[in-house]
Amino acid sequence: MVILKSPKEIEKIRISNQIVADILCRLEEEVKPGIDTLYLNDIAEKMASERDAIPAFKGYKGYPFSLCTSVNNVIVHGMPSKKILVEGDIISIDFGVLYDGYYGDAAVTVPVGIISERAMRLAQVTKEALYKGIEKAVLNGRLSNISHAVQSHVEAAGYSVVRTFVGHGIGSSLHEDPQVPNFGKPGMGVLLKRGMTLAIEPMVNEMDYEVEILEDGWTAVTKDGGLSAHFEHTVAISENGPIILSERNGS
Repeated sequence: MVILKSPKEIEKIRISNQIVADILCRLEEEVKPGIDTLYLNDIAEKMASERDAIPAFKGYKGYPFSLCTSVNNVIVHGMPSKKILVEGDIISIDFGVLYDGYYGDAAVTVPVGIISERAMRLAQVTKEALYKGIEKAVLNGRLSNISHAVQSHVEAAGYSVVRTFVGHGIGSSLHEDPQVPNFGKPGMGVLLKRGMTLAIEPMVNEMDYEVEILEDGWTAVTKDGGLSAHFEHTVAISENGPIILSERNGS
């Protein structure tokens, strides 16, 4: 069931997402060759605690960390570790919080030092695809218009969209209806209504979209070893177009 939020509830979701945005911005600044991803996890936990926010992922279905840190060929749900980041890596950082009863959720792919043109282009196209999808998050549009916009942009650039994992509704639960795939024909799915809040999150593979889950039960990698990138924003449907709640300071 899709839950429509009141303006007061959307404001609470926005506040949670601003906490997420501030923390992701700080983590981006910290990413450099020579650090490990547990260090990033510790920063995220400390900053969330300072804001009286609860990390959303820690303990979720048994996930043991606050961040998902997905490096190179890891698509999503990469676990923080002592493994050192090196020049040329890319890392997707996914983070969420619960604050005042409502969730925020966003993700970004960050270069580690100087990266290859190949990696830079993948990340850029993935970010562009996110915004192409957001453009279709409009009142009385269909949900699959978002999906189709993402897929079209990604495939036109020669990449593939992951099908195993999708975006989602968000509010007083981290994952709500509807699911938001990053692929599909336009004009299908639920009608977008004022008060819907969606986490739109393209996951884009350099080569094929097939996924493999590692033995830890969480880490999802590209089956062919190609690179993967991931960007995510939480968006509200309004009469005046999509409102991106997780852009830092609303800008």
